[in-house]
Amino acid sequence: MTRREIKSWLMDMDGVLVSEEHAIPGASDFLDGLRERSIPFLVLTNNSIYTRRDLAARLRAVGLNVPEESIWTSALATAGFLQDQRPDGTAFVIGETGLTTAMHQAGYTLTERDPDYVVLGETRTYSFERITHAIRLVESGARFIATNPDPTGPSSQGPLPATGSVAALISHATGVDPYFVGKPNPLMMRSALNAIDAHSESTAMVGDRMDTDIVAGLEAVSRRSSCSPG
Repeated sequence: MTRREIKSWLMDMDGVLVSEEHAIPGASDFLDGLRERSIPFLVLTNNSIYTRRDLAARLRAVGLNVPEESIWTSALATAGFLQDQRPDGTAFVIGETGLTTAMHQAGYTLTERDPDYVVLGETRTYSFERITHAIRLVESGARFIATNPDPTGPSSQGPLPATGSVAALISHATGVDPYFVGKPNPLMMRSALNAIDAHSESTAMVGDRMDTDIVAGLEAVSRRSSCSPG
């Protein structure tokens, strides 16, 4: 068995670098080692709430120095995917600043009337009215996209409903399944690899969840993902 040379690294954020509001022991030393050796890396997260600047500030607050350009989110992957599918399109978005900012930067117009896509992301204030409007738009023919399939997210009080749970609600009401862009879809992994000009054969993935991080890493190497939302 030949040992692969690792030239770049992808790593999850929550559970790998940070837990709640604390850095994982050894995380700072690991990141420092990568920088000292000029090894490219990206920190990945399925959470679409925050911008890269927000996340870089959060990491700095717990003692981890990660520049904005070394962070990749499901919001960025989703916006990039839609930009490739339909440049300068329109979307009805349920989500926070991380997702809306990424969509604007991709050249998308956010609208509530006759959008090309309904895009669902993470938020802490899911609105019954906006979910109802999303259901009606999907029934009218808008394509349904979700940033990630995670059913729950962590909090200090316990699990919170996340994108996957709300996507299931919309799917059950419409009979339409969303196209999930984030992990474990290897599309997100390949968009991250492209962002640092890396190759899957010489990149290591560090994650804490088999169903998202590790599966995405394996599939990014073994096969090409479908890039059509249907």
